[in-house]
Amino acid sequence: MLHRVNLASCLVLWITSCAITLAVDPNDYMARALQLMSETPLIDGHNDLPWQLRSQFNNQLNKVDLNTLANTHTNIPKIKDGRLGAQFWAAYVPCDTQYKDAVRQTLEQIDVIHRMCQKYPEIFMFATSSQGETLTTTVHSYLSPGVEGGHSLDSSLGTLRTMYQLGVRYLTLTHSCNTPWVDNWLVDTGSESSEHNGLSSFGKQVIAEMNRLGMLIDLAHVSEEVMNQVLTLSKAPVIFSHSSAYAICPHKRNVPDDVLRRVNETKGTVMVNFYNDYVTCSNTAKLSDVADHFDHIKKVAGADIIGFGGDYDGVPRVPEGLEDVSKVPNLVAELLRRGWTDEEVKAALGNNLLRVMSEVEKVRDSMSNEMPDDVPIPKEDVQNPCRTSFGYPSTGGSNGSAHSLSTLVLLITLALQAWITSTV
Repeated sequence: MLHRVNLASCLVLWITSCAITLAVDPNDYMARALQLMSETPLIDGHNDLPWQLRSQFNNQLNKVDLNTLANTHTNIPKIKDGRLGAQFWAAYVPCDTQYKDAVRQTLEQIDVIHRMCQKYPEIFMFATSSQGETLTTTVHSYLSPGVEGGHSLDSSLGTLRTMYQLGVRYLTLTHSCNTPWVDNWLVDTGSESSEHNGLSSFGKQVIAEMNRLGMLIDLAHVSEEVMNQVLTLSKAPVIFSHSSAYAICPHKRNVPDDVLRRVNETKGTVMVNFYNDYVTCSNTAKLSDVADHFDHIKKVAGADIIGFGGDYDGVPRVPEGLEDVSKVPNLVAELLRRGWTDEEVKAALGNNLLRVMSEVEKVRDSMSNEMPDDVPIPKEDVQNPCRTSFGYPSTGGSNGSAHSLSTLVLLITLALQAWITSTV
């Protein structure tokens, strides 16, 4: 079975069994899982291998062999064994870079994702939309960058558009820090204060511009207020690229039931995270615990909103049975054992996300006559010692005060010179 896909990412090209319908014992859940994954290759919403390349090798990809890299959740053999058909790779940089060099570091993360495709063309292929390249189980694994954190934009719509042109197809609005225009999930824990009551006016501009561009809005990491505001404002469906069900594990990074229902109403998708702390709210978890999140989301909001967002290589602990990317077929088999139908499994594997991407592109096309938003964020919202203000109109303030002081000094100097001259 063929799937039309062109995800803004390097698609993973892997050779496996042809997508031919074979007679499979319905009680052999692993055989059924592998068969379904050959027909509908897995699209995962979030993988942090690029950050491992940064933190371990300073992005010196020439010093790394992804065929033999052993100390990560992800390498090429594991990708093949896990039947990973397409991957959104996280272009992530820490919140410490905010107001400093976040844009440069993010561009370097996008660059290393492109270079993965160039170094391993037989494995990875870059893609940018839901239509274009044909994803089959006999060729590549497709890749696309998702920028993880609005701090990477430095509050610039021009930077957002530039990253889109470089192939980025989703933006996670925050990581674990507020930006000058949106609140993050820590606000809901009480450990950080709300700065914007959700989105600022500029934050609403960001949402509208993402709709115009055709960029997926990712609500993982945002506050609950932001979730609801965006679900109201966005003309296009949204994603949670790596979040789980709050009712199963009441961690503020997870999605509450009322929001799950709104995601269903707006035809978005929630891609389940495998991080133990978000699965069981403890240090330990099992594969069956992750399946509980899939079951709960299906019960509350339907199988049509579910996806896979493992967060591999971005977390220190993953469940027993899901130790790395190669183990994902085990989870598919568990869902089948629990009574999931073939169509429900295919929806979660990738069809749901492809549908969302297609709808986002339809909204983009409907807005094709709209001009890019070039109204900048208010100067007072982003003033800091590391930021210049070229282009903003002078409003007096300190500059006016400095000018008045200089004038006063000049007048005093002239008066003194005149007095000295008169006494000589």
